[in-house]
Amino acid sequence: MLTAFLVSLGVIFVAEMGDKSQLMALAFATRYKTVPVLIGITVSTALVHAVSVVIGAALGKAIPTRPITIVAAVAFVAFGLWTLRGDRLTAEDEERAARPARNTVLTVGIVFFLAELGDKTMLATIALATREGLFGTWLGSTVGMVIADGLAILVGRVLGARLPERAIRIGAAALFFVFAAILLFEAWR
Repeated sequence: MLTAFLVSLGVIFVAEMGDKSQLMALAFATRYKTVPVLIGITVSTALVHAVSVVIGAALGKAIPTRPITIVAAVAFVAFGLWTLRGDRLTAEDEERAARPARNTVLTVGIVFFLAELGDKTMLATIALATREGLFGTWLGSTVGMVIADGLAILVGRVLGARLPERAIRIGAAALFFVFAAILLFEAWR
């Protein structure tokens, strides 16, 4: 379980760097108090990643290990390329974040839940759950994403727009390519 937790925490933390939902966390934090924003992010992330590990577990049982490892490696290459491309908030995302909210936790939770469906962190969690333990993967992916979003909120408040977004994207993409190479080596072995 510890290995699944640590691997998932690291992979999802990296996947979240420069991701759309990280930008949304920053946008919400400029309008609302930090703690309710983090609670909304945590609850929605826990739900999305619970669904992800169930899907990943089902795929892991249905497909032999070697093809899953190869597909996961290809997925990590795709995540690396996606990270290099970068994410931007759409006008719809910015509009959702700008709406006044009676209940910040509920608003942030719903927006994050919808934004995460089909996102690279969800897909990475599915890929991890095909190979790692379910609870460790779920907990690690949830904690990794919350830490990355919390970091974005804190650093964004301190540094504002001076964050080296390009360097963060390149570093995160490079780590995805390393993960892909490790998986391909495992499949080859």
